[in-house]
Amino acid sequence: MNLIEIRGLCKNFDKFKLQNVDITLEEGFIMGFIGKNGAGKSTTLKTSLNLMNNDGGTVKLCGYSMPEEEIEIKNQVGYVFGGVDFYPEHKIKVITDLTKEFYRDWDEKRYNELCERFEIDQSKKFKQLSAGMKVKYSLAVAMSHNARVLILDEPTSGLDPAARDDLICILQEFVEDGKHSVLFSTHITSDLEKCADYITYIKEGKILASMDKDSFKNSYLLVSGKKDQLTPDLEPKIIGLHAHQLGFDGMIHVQDKDAAKKAGLEFSEPLLEDIMIHIERR
Repeated sequence: MNLIEIRGLCKNFDKFKLQNVDITLEEGFIMGFIGKNGAGKSTTLKTSLNLMNNDGGTVKLCGYSMPEEEIEIKNQVGYVFGGVDFYPEHKIKVITDLTKEFYRDWDEKRYNELCERFEIDQSKKFKQLSAGMKVKYSLAVAMSHNARVLILDEPTSGLDPAARDDLICILQEFVEDGKHSVLFSTHITSDLEKCADYITYIKEGKILASMDKDSFKNSYLLVSGKKDQLTPDLEPKIIGLHAHQLGFDGMIHVQDKDAAKKAGLEFSEPLLEDIMIHIERR
């Protein structure tokens, strides 16, 4: 079953357009959602959850249509967005007691387990939490009402490496029963190297690619060579070309490997970060 079905999603601003975004994710998987700042990641997620009006398209989450079945969707979807300040003067426990009233299937035991795992002091005021602890608290709430889907917008940006690794473990545990899924927007692509099954890449409001992670990575190759190896026929095929004093480097589509091999270029397999750097350099 598809837990996320976004079809033809559009949103128009004066200087930016989200254009016919399609995202599909089956239960049991983690999808990384990547692209540079301003590419449309947050706009996609917010319009999908009806936190922002869209200008076209359809959204189904957990089998329910947005906005017609919004209450049911928000009982089954946990979401975390950056920059949420809740009630800064209130204690964590008070905020939670207010928040849990909105959820039909709140799991107090699960919430307390997550607070302990994340080392959240519920007696503190929200404003006393560090940026990383605020993210952890948001995640604890998002994962404590038996949600089937987690939608996370930059959840690891304020966390130290140990906390990020712990979060990755939690997300993997969340989907391992085959009945849950995660849509995970992040700039920290090394996190996605560890946990993502699928990658969706957005550039200037359009989906550039959406496929399983290995296929996405295997569709590109990093190349490097000397100046005299950069022929007029080869140059247009290189993505994110960087010429320097000793030669050049860049990235090619794997179907152009024979032409690059014929030119005597050196090859290596890219990481997600390499792909993002070269695509945006172009």
